[in-house]
Parts: sequence; C-alpha cells; structure tokens
Amino acid sequence: MALDNNLKKELVKKFGKTGNDCGSTEVQIALLTENINNLTDHFAKNSKDIHSKRGLLKMVMKRKSLMKYLKNKDVSSYEELVRQLELRK
Repeated sequence: MALDNNLKKELVKKFGKTGNDCGSTEVQIALLTENINNLTDHFAKNSKDIHSKRGLLKMVMKRKSLMKYLKNKDVSSYEELVRQLELRK
C-alpha cells in the first residue's frame, strides 16, 4: 500500500521547487493524494477494513488542511495544483 521510492521521486521532481524539495506543501499534497488514491482502490476489494479507513480519513483531513494553507498563502499555486492533481475544490 505504501508508495515506492521511484514514484515518490517522480512526484518530488514534478511538484517540488528543486530536485530534493520533499517538504514543500505542494509535494506533501501530491504524496497524500497518491496515497489516498491507492487506499481507495484497496477499499474496493476490502470493504470491511475499518482500521485503514481511519488512516484514510486522517490523510484526507491532513490534505485538506494543507490545501487550505496553500490557498491562503499562494492562490495561483493552489489552482495549478488542483488542476494537475484533478481534485475538486
């Protein structure tokens, strides 16, 4: 269920400001979105996995708070990220 290193590196390259920028808000949101998408696929097969659903909800709330922070800090970056990740506003 966890992301492999190659996928993480690609996301950091795509959304980071530099090649090693793994702490910026955009990269954190992209990594959380990828994890959320993987867990959503997991729940299609394992609908009774309650413990993982709790983790999913925690990730969704963390992403929501990071998106709110980014929107208040830099609106253009927020809109670009929403468009690239194909998220609802």
